[in-house]
Amino acid sequence: MTKLSPLAPARFPDLPPLAGVDLSAFAAGIRYRNRSDLMLMHFPDGAAAAGVFTRSRTASAPVLWCREALRRSAGRARAVLVNAGNANAFTGRSGEESVARVRARCAADLGCPETEVYLASTGTIGEDLPDGRITDAMRSVIDDLGGGKWADAAAAIMTTDTFPKGATRTADIDGATVTLNGIAKGSGMIAPDMATMLAYVATDADIPPAVLQALIEETAEHSFNRITVDSDTSTSDTLMMFATGRAGNPPPSSVDDPRLSDFRAKAHDLMLDLAHQVVRDGEGATKFVEIRLSGAEDDRAAKVVALAIANSPLVKTAIAGQDANWGRIVMAVGKAGETADRDRLRIAIGGIPVAADGRAVPGYDEAPVAAHMTGRDILIEVDLGVGTGRAVVWTCDLTHDYIRINADYRT
Repeated sequence: MTKLSPLAPARFPDLPPLAGVDLSAFAAGIRYRNRSDLMLMHFPDGAAAAGVFTRSRTASAPVLWCREALRRSAGRARAVLVNAGNANAFTGRSGEESVARVRARCAADLGCPETEVYLASTGTIGEDLPDGRITDAMRSVIDDLGGGKWADAAAAIMTTDTFPKGATRTADIDGATVTLNGIAKGSGMIAPDMATMLAYVATDADIPPAVLQALIEETAEHSFNRITVDSDTSTSDTLMMFATGRAGNPPPSSVDDPRLSDFRAKAHDLMLDLAHQVVRDGEGATKFVEIRLSGAEDDRAAKVVALAIANSPLVKTAIAGQDANWGRIVMAVGKAGETADRDRLRIAIGGIPVAADGRAVPGYDEAPVAAHMTGRDILIEVDLGVGTGRAVVWTCDLTHDYIRINADYRT
C-alpha cells in the first residue's frame, strides 16, 4: 500500500450489521502477501439484485458473467465474491473458464444456483487468474462469514487504494426504518461509464429487482458517473445493489413510488459519499476539486464540458501546482465541442470571479484566489452563457506521484 492519501477521512465509518448480509475477508495470496485479497458477501435468505457495469469494449470475464447472471436469475442474489490483485480481463477463454470454476465451487459450497453468485476481479489486466487459490480457500472463507465485517470486506478489495471506503445511511419507507451500507474501491483508472471501479451497496429494505435496477441506474448517473481521476474507464467497473427484504417495509411499486422518496435520497447521498471517497483517494491526489458548470445548452452538454475541464491534464497540473491559471479552464471549455459564448463566459475560483465578458475581470485581486488554491478543497465555477443546463463533477489534481504509482504498478 502507498502512503495514506492526505484527503483520506479520519477513520472508516461504523457500518452496523445488516439483517440478511454476512461478510468474510481472506488472504488467498492471489497477488499480495500478508493482506486479505478475497471478499465474500453472502445473503443466506437471498436478496434482490441490481447492477450497472463498464461499457468498455474490453470488459473483464467477471463483468460479462454478472450481466448474464442478472438476466438469468431475474435479479436475485445469494453471494458476491471479489478478488483483488488480478483483473481477469483480456484473458480469453481461460478467463471465462476460471469464472465458471469459481462460481461453481462457491455455489456448491453455499448450496445455491450458480446464477445467483456474482463475481468481480480487480488488479492487473492480461494475466491468467490463479483461480485454484480462490477455490482452495472457499471453505475457509465461508466458515469465516459474520455480520459486522464491513471494514474487513472493504480492505480486502483494495489495490492501489490507500484507505478502505465505506458509508452507511438510514431511511424511512412508509414508517419502516431501513439501513443502507456500502463499500467501494478505486484510486486509479477512474472515469466511470455506468459505474465505478468496484462498489457494493446492501440494504435490509424490501425492494423488487426491477425497482432496484431503476434506482441504481438513476443514482449512478449523478454520483459515480460524475467523478474522474485520470479519464480512463476500467475493464472491471461494477456497481451492484442488493436488498434483503428483512426490514419488513411494504415493497414500492416503482422507483417513483412516493414511499420510496426518502430511500432514494439516502441512496444517492450514500453513493455520492463513496464516489467522493474514490476521488479523495485518487492516485497521488493532494486536492479534491468540485467543478460546477452552468449556462450550457442542456444538462448533457453541461456534463460534457465539466468533464472536459476535470480531465484536462493542464488544468489538473495547474491545480497541483497551486496555480490559478484560469486560461487553461478557457481552453478546456473550448475543446469540449459544446456551444459556449466566448463573450459571456464567466469563471470563478473559490467563489471569486476571475474572468467574464471575454476577458479577465478588470482589476481582480489574485491573492485570495491563490490562497484558495493552497487548500485541500478546490471549487471551480463556470457559466457558458448560452442556456440553463447544469452539471457538477468531481476530480483531483495530477501530481508526480500519479506517474510514480503507475510506472511502478507491475514492478
